[in-house]
Amino acid sequence: MAEAKTVRFVITRQDQPDSAPYTEEFDLPYRPNMNVISALMEIRRNPVTVKGEKTTPIAWDMNCLEEVCGACSMVINGKPRQSCTALVDQLEQPIRLEPMRTFPVVRDLQVDRSRMFDSLKKVKAWIPIDGTYNLGPGPRMPERKRQWAYELSKCMTCGVCLEACPNVNSNSDFIGPAPLSQVRLFNAHPTGAMNKAERLNAIMGDGGLANCGNSQNCVQSCPKGIPLTTSIAALNRDTTLQSFRNFFGSDQV
Repeated sequence: MAEAKTVRFVITRQDQPDSAPYTEEFDLPYRPNMNVISALMEIRRNPVTVKGEKTTPIAWDMNCLEEVCGACSMVINGKPRQSCTALVDQLEQPIRLEPMRTFPVVRDLQVDRSRMFDSLKKVKAWIPIDGTYNLGPGPRMPERKRQWAYELSKCMTCGVCLEACPNVNSNSDFIGPAPLSQVRLFNAHPTGAMNKAERLNAIMGDGGLANCGNSQNCVQSCPKGIPLTTSIAALNRDTTLQSFRNFFGSDQV
């Protein structure tokens, strides 16, 4: 009788934020169309290593399981991506799972993405309308602008672009591609444009646009295909104009 096919996973684990990482290996029975998340769920159900040793369940983040929430980001075979859409059939074995190192590790494959969320706060990546309700339909956007703004709105704050960017690291305060692209998105909105100067000034200082090294890893790794480098180029122009406005003390240049 033919031997049953198995899939091997080599998983980097870390018990606490300040403890040393280590690896454990697991074998799972192969199933067609299995993704990394379903494999992790199987390991969690029966956490026994290839040596036959009982271990603790793997810790990782997940939510929507359809590449919308961005929670299940991890490094799979050396590439940061979403584990819910990483199909075992398309991955080279053994399949190596690691946490994203741009962010502090909480436990195993779980990371703390506060760095990215704090950057979104810094650039005011929202449209402040608190206290203004029942105002009716807002101003309409030209269809062409709406179409490319929709592409930018696909960002799910997964952190993959920050992990892929060599300029986002523990020695740099660069906010990264995702928050920069959100500046362009919200500045393009007719109502969001009220805070355009504030957002542009926020990315003109330390950790902002000038820290981008233009490696273009971000646009290659983005699971949603967002034109991040196009946004960065557009923001270079916008911040240049804003610097002239600041110098002359005028909103008109």
